[in-house]
Amino acid sequence: MKKRFLALLLALCLLSMPALASQDSTDNFVRLKTYTNQFSDLAAGSTFYANVSALYEYGLSVGNADGTYGLTAPLSVGQAIIFAARIRSLYRTGDPEEGPAFHRTEGQPAAIPYLLYLRAEGISLDAALDGQLTAPATRAQMAHILANILPEEALPSVYDELVTEGYATRRAITDVSEYTPYYQDILALYRKGVCMGSDRQGSFRPDDQITRGAAAAMLTRMVDPSLRVAPQWSLSDPPAPAGSTLAQLVEPGEQIASPATSEEMDSAVRYMLSSGSNQLTLTYPELTVVMARKILNAALTVVKQYSEQSYNSASCTYNTLGAMTITFSATAVQEELPACREATMDAALAIRQQLWEEGQLTDSMSQWEMARVYYDWVCENCVYDNTAGEDSLSHLPYSLFQRGTAVCDGYTGAYNLLLKLEGIQCTSVFNDTHIWTSAVLDGTEYHIDTTWGDGEQGINYTYFAMTPAQSRLYHAW
Repeated sequence: MKKRFLALLLALCLLSMPALASQDSTDNFVRLKTYTNQFSDLAAGSTFYANVSALYEYGLSVGNADGTYGLTAPLSVGQAIIFAARIRSLYRTGDPEEGPAFHRTEGQPAAIPYLLYLRAEGISLDAALDGQLTAPATRAQMAHILANILPEEALPSVYDELVTEGYATRRAITDVSEYTPYYQDILALYRKGVCMGSDRQGSFRPDDQITRGAAAAMLTRMVDPSLRVAPQWSLSDPPAPAGSTLAQLVEPGEQIASPATSEEMDSAVRYMLSSGSNQLTLTYPELTVVMARKILNAALTVVKQYSEQSYNSASCTYNTLGAMTITFSATAVQEELPACREATMDAALAIRQQLWEEGQLTDSMSQWEMARVYYDWVCENCVYDNTAGEDSLSHLPYSLFQRGTAVCDGYTGAYNLLLKLEGIQCTSVFNDTHIWTSAVLDGTEYHIDTTWGDGEQGINYTYFAMTPAQSRLYHAW
């Protein structure tokens, strides 16, 4: 009987001992703790409940000293590095603190041993982060810190094709480009199921500060396959538009205080338009009435080239110190112009969506072919307004989309807006009595006149995709 009791006792002791940790293994990702409402600010219905509770159970966080987790608080760069190092150490040794422990010295900032550990492990981190440890981390920085802490076999790229093609065809992640800091790291986390974005197009918001709740989601997806997420877009979805606001369709320019050439004025106007403003603040020493009028006309000439923006008039104020403010508006509407511009953009986006869903626009099309589809749509859905006066809505693209009537600047503004939604470079060309489109299609410049193309006997293709030389046979500019 005594021997039997000892055998049972030994068996119970063996059962209570934790399994030996493996080296370099996802087997080390085990929930050794149980979450029982340790964080007072984590409600069961919280968006990140599963992630934050998992972060606790995997031994990666014990929260704040006051018993909260801090869901909406920003995560600092240093804290992001600490979490990353813990995951690396847990994978390598089975203990989230064993690796960083060898790099601790008295009095050093909390994040330093974790940073040194990652560097010792060969994890390449931007040296610029060393001086930003206490600053709030951006979502792009978080992606950079996490992207390479686990090898491919531990965190495989299961959505490689979907992410690569979605990104390349602008169906997804359209707020990330090759100019976005750490864009390759961002895409890597989408491929691994660590990120899926914040909307149907998978927008990442790289410049936003990351909250501790959102960070928990990314961190726990690194260690728990059941928490990983699939991209929400489909490769059969229409590609995302080049922008969702009129401001986003303008290539940003530079803020130039005293534009002296047409190129400088164009840059200053683009700076204004791309920031969503309708006021241009300039400074010219010894400003006179004659100078102010010339500057005003030069600015209005540039703005007319961006006819999709709906600005066709301007006024200015200035003082003897040379400070000048130009305000752009529209002759047809004043206070209502912001709502009018928003409705114009919404209508254009809806038309674009419809044409893609109906198969009139497809991936296989060239820019020339897409431009012709939109040429057909404008000509088929608008009637020239022979009664329009100078203050008529028909001068604005809004009228074409909402009422089906326009004159040449309404035609051209609407058409240019549709082209720019496809990322097609275009501008407006005009003389004293008429305005039309110049577009770069598949690398070649063409002139397109939708107003004259809308003939009484049907669509006239004489005025579609003219070379500049052909356009001069009909237009003077």
